[in-house]
Amino acid sequence: MILLAGAAITAAPRVVAQTASKPEAPAAQAPARARTGTRAGANFDALAKRATEAREANRLEEAIGLYEQALKLRPSWVEGHWYRGTLHYELDRYGPARDRLRRVLQADPKHGGALAMKGLCEFRLQDYEAALTDLLRASEVGLGANRDLTDVVRYHTAILLTRRQEFEFALLQLEPIAQAGNDSPSVIEAMGIAVLRIPLLPSELPPERREMVLLAGRGAYYQAARVTAAAERAYRELVQRYPDSPNTHYAYGTFLLQSDPEKAIEELKKELKISPGHLPAMLQIAFEYLKQSDWEAARPWAEEAVKIAPDHFASHRAMGQVLLETGDVEGAIKHLERGVKMAPDSPSMRFMLARAYQRAGRTEDAARERLEFRRLERLVRGGRHGSQAIGGIEVIPEDTDTDQPQR
Repeated sequence: MILLAGAAITAAPRVVAQTASKPEAPAAQAPARARTGTRAGANFDALAKRATEAREANRLEEAIGLYEQALKLRPSWVEGHWYRGTLHYELDRYGPARDRLRRVLQADPKHGGALAMKGLCEFRLQDYEAALTDLLRASEVGLGANRDLTDVVRYHTAILLTRRQEFEFALLQLEPIAQAGNDSPSVIEAMGIAVLRIPLLPSELPPERREMVLLAGRGAYYQAARVTAAAERAYRELVQRYPDSPNTHYAYGTFLLQSDPEKAIEELKKELKISPGHLPAMLQIAFEYLKQSDWEAARPWAEEAVKIAPDHFASHRAMGQVLLETGDVEGAIKHLERGVKMAPDSPSMRFMLARAYQRAGRTEDAARERLEFRRLERLVRGGRHGSQAIGGIEVIPEDTDTDQPQR
């Protein structure tokens, strides 16, 4: 059984089998049986039927044994490997479950359910990098209409991304769960850990930090669910109760960027007093001033960002835009080219570099970057960057052929 919050996603492997690209059923093997006409075929049919009956009656150990017997007669029976793997999972035997699911993926590498269940097995076995790879791949190939498993995959993907310090992407995974109204304690806790940028799994969180995390998570939950007034209250209470804790002012500041930019900047500056060198806060301030076309106000923040994080693409994007808007086109190009090398899949980096090339009269280079921008923009159009993404929610310009400042 897979648990998410207080509600159980019951019999998850069976739900997956019914809705997500199930492997070929035993009946599809009939032509092979007709060709062989052997007693083994009849024995296989009988074992497969008995295994199904035992599984559906929740006699899991018996079902596993029957599937194993059937697979000895027909090792290529993919559905048998699938059920044997998911039944082991239900019995908390994660190593054997993972190994059986590998057999399914050998036959069908794009089986979303098998990728998801294998990733969950790896999570239980604390093989976290392998788990994250498989869970991301499962989301990419799709899980059909299985909402329960989809949410479990999103949740585990999010907490693993948080552990890897990819906090914005973690929140993106959790937002659809919140928007569907799931405010269970584990979801709130996961959102709180991510919004406070704590690189720990929920199981690793010290008990004394839990109250603060749940309050932050409540703010993030309401923010994702677009209950703005409740989110405001939660974040305000967070900074009042924990004014000296890292990332509380950052969480509140990034929330305020859309509604009250000046107050947001105040909160972000408070964060920098608590956490000197806090790069995300520094960049949020720089990009907010750039959004307001206040190039000189943005300059010191961009310069400091490049100084403390020369290998972060967003530092070079901020500095490049400051230089471009203040007339240093060649300096801008140097920073933007460096940023593109660091983040070649960033549409905003490509867009800014195209503008810089256009200003420099390098029309062919500008055209190339605009084409790449459009290609990348199509991939992300309609998606969001989470509230804590550097620069806030990125706005992709509608008119990409003009050399106008990005608003």
